[in-house]
Amino acid sequence: MSEAASPLGSPGTGPSNLTLRIVSAIILALLALGLTYLGGFAFRLFASALAVLVFYEWTAMRPAESRIHTAVSWGALSVFLLALLAAVSAPAALAMLLICFLVALVHGGFSGDDRWSAYGIAYAGIPATALAYLRGDDSAGLIAILFLYAVVWATDILAYFVGRAVGGPKLAPSISPGKTWSGAAGGAVGGILAGGLVAYLSGAALPFWAVLLLALLLSLVSQMGDLFESMIKRRSGVKDSGSFIPGHGGVMDRVDGLVAAALVLYLLGVIFSGHAAPAGLFSPR
Repeated sequence: MSEAASPLGSPGTGPSNLTLRIVSAIILALLALGLTYLGGFAFRLFASALAVLVFYEWTAMRPAESRIHTAVSWGALSVFLLALLAAVSAPAALAMLLICFLVALVHGGFSGDDRWSAYGIAYAGIPATALAYLRGDDSAGLIAILFLYAVVWATDILAYFVGRAVGGPKLAPSISPGKTWSGAAGGAVGGILAGGLVAYLSGAALPFWAVLLLALLLSLVSQMGDLFESMIKRRSGVKDSGSFIPGHGGVMDRVDGLVAAALVLYLLGVIFSGHAAPAGLFSPR
């Protein structure tokens, strides 16, 4: 999210810019939902495109690196994404991601760079892997991603509106001055309600108490991912990660919570259902 943690606008947003933000948000949501419904290669392509855009913005934050190291990192990321698009197994994709990350990391050390772009491979590649293999091609994967969207999006929206309406103590003023404890609590409640609704309507076999607990966890993780990205921007001296999305800023500003929550949901899925079917928790009854 943006520095003000706003899905629609910041305190000084005018009517025209607010309209632009709403239209952009609707278009992006429809695009994400459509590709999620298709699954398979279409969704892997979507996850890969997100990784490319996130990595581009990540490297643009620290343009002082040598062009050679940045090019090596781009090459390494490209090799990994080709493996992801080829639908190799999840362990093979993660192994490829690790190799590509290490190649960029070692090159950064030898070239004297600070290895910023190498770290970007992990930040962009890990959540892309989580999203791609959570979705897969079955109905459980569709439900899992819709559940993830519901929790993260509701957390984002409710955190903004409750924070603006209630105010109160700041959540992390040194990192993101616009966020409040009331907004964080409101976002968590919104995430629980939205996630619970999706799970109920989809008939997921996961016990409802576990659904609510999972939604709470992902909502909190989403907000932590938002704070992490805000910290990265502050240390890089930028307000927005980019300007790809009209009225919103960069792609990283929109998916900061999603990438963190996707990783946690994927890890939980692997633990409880195995790497071959990480969305098994959401299998219909």
